[in-house]
Amino acid sequence: MERTVIVTGSSSGIGRATVEAFLDEQWTVYATARDTDDLDEFRGREGCRVDSLDVTVDDDVQRVVERVTDETDRVDCVVNNAGYGQLGPVEDVPVERVREQYDVNVLGPHRLVRAVLPEMRRQSDGTVINVTSTAARVPFPGGGVYSGSKAALQATTEALRAEVADEGIDVVEVEPGPVETAFRERATAEIEGIDRSDGYEPFYALFEDYAAVGGGGPLAVEPAAVAAEIVDAASSTDPAPRYPVGPVARAASLAPFLPQWVRLLVWSTIRRVAQ
Repeated sequence: MERTVIVTGSSSGIGRATVEAFLDEQWTVYATARDTDDLDEFRGREGCRVDSLDVTVDDDVQRVVERVTDETDRVDCVVNNAGYGQLGPVEDVPVERVREQYDVNVLGPHRLVRAVLPEMRRQSDGTVINVTSTAARVPFPGGGVYSGSKAALQATTEALRAEVADEGIDVVEVEPGPVETAFRERATAEIEGIDRSDGYEPFYALFEDYAAVGGGGPLAVEPAAVAAEIVDAASSTDPAPRYPVGPVARAASLAPFLPQWVRLLVWSTIRRVAQ
């Protein structure tokens, strides 16, 4: 039986690697992104279909899901990967940018889940995979808005898992640590134009460090490593609830057990070093 998957944010990084990994496993893949020009390399590939998708637009989401069901009569998996990082101290990030961050990182997956669940319920089968981040477990100074969005997606994922568990639908969280992607470039762009309050200079200085904004560094993993876990979860008849990817993600599992004063001490030390 042919299996069908929708991948959001397929234009680069984890999304692009995920499309490649599913194609290698001979899935029918709907590679989606806001700008389909970024998906040109997938056009004409056997098993791959390209479509534009802005996850912040209800009608766009519904249109893509209807296309998939019309053409394949099923949706076996959806990978909610589209997202970005709005960095900046909480005080400095305008409310409108917070809305935009949550619209993409939280409401986008919510829209797609609502659109595909009726089809998965009809099949009594399907897998929803939400790509979160270690930032959900270990929020960092200067990343409160981004961390909050990923924590919201993490909580939504856990609740949804219990809600559909008896219907043959699996809900999985794939949680990467630092990944070698273009995250840094997008995140750096998102802090441009922010009015900077006094006292946050050390945190803005940290944004210049590639590893500090979620990409690069000796502990980073390649996008293909994340994609491999996504395909493994989608292919499993009994996937794990959560797939941490990389050493940072595995270490972050212990973060909730650390007293709050220890976390504050760590960030305070980093701040002094950055000054």
